[in-house]
Amino acid sequence: MSRTPQINPAHVSDIIQMALSDHVSFQDIRREYGIAEKDVKALMRDNLKTGSYRAWRKRVRTFGDRRETYK
Repeated sequence: MSRTPQINPAHVSDIIQMALSDHVSFQDIRREYGIAEKDVKALMRDNLKTGSYRAWRKRVRTFGDRRETYK
């Protein structure tokens, strides 16, 4: 069972690419595709390998602790 909201399949890879980028915030993704941060995380969890998802989350958390306006 998928935890992600209904997203156009054509946009999934674009959203993943934006989320993996260190230069695109969750707010930018929300503005462009209308999905919340928790939905982006669920999308990433469903579409990335477990290790890749954990590494991404660790990187987002680490940068978030260092910079107030990261992701």
